[in-house]
Amino acid sequence: MKWSTVEVAQVRGQSRLITCHNLQPLKLLNPKSPTSACHVVLSSYGGGMVAGDAIRLRIGVEAGARLFVSTQANTKIFKSLDGAVAEQHVAGTVEAGALAVVFPDPVVLQAESRYRQLQHWQLHPTATLLLLDWFHSGRMDQGERFAFTSLHSELRVSRGERLVLLDKLSFEPAHHIAASPANFAGYQTFFSLYLVGNPESSLFQRLAARLEQQKMPGSTGPHFQISSQECLIAVSRAKADVYILRAAAHSRAALQPLCEQLLQELAAADMLGYNPLLRKY
Repeated sequence: MKWSTVEVAQVRGQSRLITCHNLQPLKLLNPKSPTSACHVVLSSYGGGMVAGDAIRLRIGVEAGARLFVSTQANTKIFKSLDGAVAEQHVAGTVEAGALAVVFPDPVVLQAESRYRQLQHWQLHPTATLLLLDWFHSGRMDQGERFAFTSLHSELRVSRGERLVLLDKLSFEPAHHIAASPANFAGYQTFFSLYLVGNPESSLFQRLAARLEQQKMPGSTGPHFQISSQECLIAVSRAKADVYILRAAAHSRAALQPLCEQLLQELAAADMLGYNPLLRKY
């Protein structure tokens, strides 16, 4: 199988793209960064993936480098007429002292679409990964809700030789009750953020502290009502080196303050040095 490739390394004190090879339907863009960080944008012809598309991307972040990965816009998964699945595979490596931030726009699962996503990341014990996985239940502005056929997502992250994070989701609206409180209740957009790194690192500690600040006020009180909340947020320290933030909302706009808080922290001089998405929105 052929893979698209992104490699970032420190070149004269700057994080720079040293390898960029993209295969259709993926298109890789490299906007100029005002700081020493490197910004790579994932794009595609037609703004999404049709049934049968298979994107395979290898990402390598060499020692000490800083990489921010985003998408050009929402990734639309178009309907499957013949049962074919749109697939995306990402294999990432983050070396000593490096920071990789993966912050895409949502995946929008259109009616009758089938989507499969696999992400496998290998981290040096001193590296840091902040990764967002975000999907919409459909074209919400058109009233589309859980009309897709299937969704499968798998994330694996290892530090050194140890698997520290394994998160899987498989959902088929025809076989599950999407509106059940055990599944998605009345929410339509779902946001999972993963922080993995060295718990002794000041960078990891600051990002972890920012995640801790996102806990919902009053959520443990006796009068808290979930049904009245526009956005639900839960933060947990799964392991000493792993934090997970989950959020569910009725709209993307409800999650925008959360995104802005995270991007504000990443704009610190010793992280990315700026907000890469500020010029986008």
